[in-house]
Amino acid sequence: MQAINDFILAAAGQPWVLFLVFACCVIDGFFPPVPSESVVVGLAAVAATADVPNPVLLIVVAAAGAFAGDNIAYLIGRATGTGRWAWMRRRRAQRAFRWAGGELRKRPASLIMVARFVPIGRVAVNLTAGATKYPHSNFVGLTVLSAVLWSGYSVAIGLFFGQWFENNHLLGATIAIICAIALGITVDLAISRLRGRLPEVLAPEAADQSAPPAER
Repeated sequence: MQAINDFILAAAGQPWVLFLVFACCVIDGFFPPVPSESVVVGLAAVAATADVPNPVLLIVVAAAGAFAGDNIAYLIGRATGTGRWAWMRRRRAQRAFRWAGGELRKRPASLIMVARFVPIGRVAVNLTAGATKYPHSNFVGLTVLSAVLWSGYSVAIGLFFGQWFENNHLLGATIAIICAIALGITVDLAISRLRGRLPEVLAPEAADQSAPPAER
């Protein structure tokens, strides 16, 4: 166990670990199986007691990767639509795309902001935003804010739980990741219950809800 902890600590202090964070966050924006939350939260848990990597730098790198990934997903959706690949045509994926399309017409700001915290949900929303020609300038502004909030939230969870396990970085990172996943599921369930009842003032861009994004 001590050897594992020493390896984690040594890896967390290497410059390349931030490139790993950035790459995971970028890919996770359009390919959800890549666990960006796990990487960010786990490293933040190590940083809570080992001071490496630097938490502020971790937030910045994770936010930059998340922003890039979300916008790549948008551009993919704009270029290909939501039915190009087999996984997109699965019933669950199509249901997510249909829901995202409807919500984008009603409350795009709140949807794009909140979807960043739901791994599969953010991919569906970002692809759909591109496929429905939601204005890219608006999308960029919203994803800047959502990426910063998401990275700060992920690092905060890691720091909070990691400080309890000063002598066991593996356990601290594992518990922090489990708690982050549990919170993500809770957020997802809460959104599922609340969607359709969120106040329209959250989406000032949706003044004309009868028109699709391409016509605004």
